[in-house]
Amino acid sequence: MIRLQRVTKRFDGGTEALNNVSLRVDVGALAFLTGPSGAGKSTLLRLIARLERPTRGRIMVNGKDLDTLPRREVPQFRRSIGLVFQDHRLLLDRRVHANVALPLEILGYRRTEARKRVRAALDKVGLLQKENAWPQTLSAGEQQRVGIARAIVHRPALLLADEPTGNLDPKLSREIMELFLDFNRVGVTALIASHNLELITEFGRPMLHLENGNLEARHVKPGHSAG
Repeated sequence: MIRLQRVTKRFDGGTEALNNVSLRVDVGALAFLTGPSGAGKSTLLRLIARLERPTRGRIMVNGKDLDTLPRREVPQFRRSIGLVFQDHRLLLDRRVHANVALPLEILGYRRTEARKRVRAALDKVGLLQKENAWPQTLSAGEQQRVGIARAIVHRPALLLADEPTGNLDPKLSREIMELFLDFNRVGVTALIASHNLELITEFGRPMLHLENGNLEARHVKPGHSAG
């Protein structure tokens, strides 16, 4: 599903966010990407989503070489990915239902099918009763759940999450992480960036540690535990 070969990312000014990174995550696996703030976790996820381009190296996602992927095919490629951010990025002028429906609008789903999928996604994250609420009336944990529902409403094969529990208390953080495990159990491949080692260690999944742009090469298979 994900394969990076000797990937380096250098930004203007000479800042090197990633240095010669290689890793592999198989279809159906779930892995945690760890490391301190500024270690390069967000950059790595953005490269996998093709929101950034590497300075050098090769990135393969779901059989596609992102370096040679034609620009016209990038939107279609991104439709196979669900993205979850720490800051939710919800639209405050849209109710919960409309926020979750946004990817389906972009993909051109019919209204009846979109409504069915949105309600199913909200039910999965335990927020069906909040579908007509405004985002600003929700708690931080509920807003994050809306963001997750929006990320999975189009049923992506790959889920990327960037510090999804960074602003939440321990109880809510555990609930959010358990949602990702639920998605993984039904076949969704997931790579989750988190600095909460105490929490993610409990789940017994692979942890890929990134620091100063360097990462140990790992092959992450479905169901493998850290070690």
